Amino acid sequence: MMDVHMFTVGQLQENSFLVRSSEVATEVVIVDPGDEAERLLGAIDDLGAELGAILLTHTHFDHIGAVAPIARATGAPVYCPELEVPVMRDPGAFYPPMFGPIEGWEPEHTVKGGERLQISGLDIDVLFTPGHSPGHVTYAIGDGLFSGDVLFQNSVGRVDLPGGDGRTLLQSIAMLLERYDDATKVHPGHMGLTTLGAERAHNPFLTDLARL
Repeated sequence: MMDVHMFTVGQLQENSFLVRSSEVATEVVIVDPGDEAERLLGAIDDLGAELGAILLTHTHFDHIGAVAPIARATGAPVYCPELEVPVMRDPGAFYPPMFGPIEGWEPEHTVKGGERLQISGLDIDVLFTPGHSPGHVTYAIGDGLFSGDVLFQNSVGRVDLPGGDGRTLLQSIAMLLERYDDATKVHPGHMGLTTLGAERAHNPFLTDLARL
């Protein structure tokens, strides 16, 4: 069993998640700390837990804004998609000043899909799910998918940003639908929580899957 807490942060209302195992309640991992570092650090303290890892699905600015301050404050290692490490190292080289200063960080670990991580009592499968961004990954933990900006409630991630590709995104979603059952919970990077079954039944963007 796992315990999940969602925090919607920043100007783009990005969802950051604290996840902990019921068997190791004194440790948590965080997925995509996009902004509001002090709020997220306070939430970790409120749980009486230590941070075991920072997991990134991808490195768009709204998903990494709090990485450096949280990593520095906690000493937790950062797991970053391998293809997107240059962005995490130097966000300012990729994002204009209008998005605000984002501090870079040298990730301690990289992931590319296919890894099985064991952190803070959690078994975490890393799935390569490109399309929204070139190196995007999804983390499967317990009965849930932490899907970043791949799949949303009645929507999917945008593909008009550098490195995005619509067909690739749909192939990534098709893989998730094939591999996991309809009851699987989806914890997306924006909007509300959903399930694979709900999206299979109602998501208008998934009608294109039949044409792949």
